[in-house]
Amino acid sequence: MSSRTDPRTADMADAGHDQATPARLRSLPSRLLSLTALHADRLVSEGLAGADARKWHYAVLVTLREFGPASQAVLSRRTGIYRSDLVAVINELADRGLVERAPDPADRRRNVITMTSQGRRRLGRLDELLATIQDDLLAPLTQPERDQLTRLLTRLLDHHAQAAPQRTGDQPS
Repeated sequence: MSSRTDPRTADMADAGHDQATPARLRSLPSRLLSLTALHADRLVSEGLAGADARKWHYAVLVTLREFGPASQAVLSRRTGIYRSDLVAVINELADRGLVERAPDPADRRRNVITMTSQGRRRLGRLDELLATIQDDLLAPLTQPERDQLTRLLTRLLDHHAQAAPQRTGDQPS
């Protein structure tokens, strides 16, 4: 599906300097962020799909690699994946031999999820794929500009995350 026929990205071509789009729209940071985020999400989703993976698979594997074995509740909080959705993600990863689920010796009512050596290899391949996608997304920027963009987006996200009200229920905060 091209960006011209996908309603979520239909005006990607207009996001930059297309004179058919009013100047005030072309210069709205919120609009530019939204359009770029849609494009980035599409690139990542399509790239991972081509490797038979999803963003949630990557999030769980990265989290396990960085923090080590964890309970499903901890993984939910660290990845931002709803607990009910996380069960399906863990099932998919376990079916592929990328993670193992075992009862927690300290509390047999919960499971501890551990990445396997196959999962570590898979994560390495996904890291390479995502690095290529990031390069494609950020192609017009120099490395210092990419670093600056990352710092600025992190600052914006941190600011708004602090200002956001605490969530309740199944959504991890």
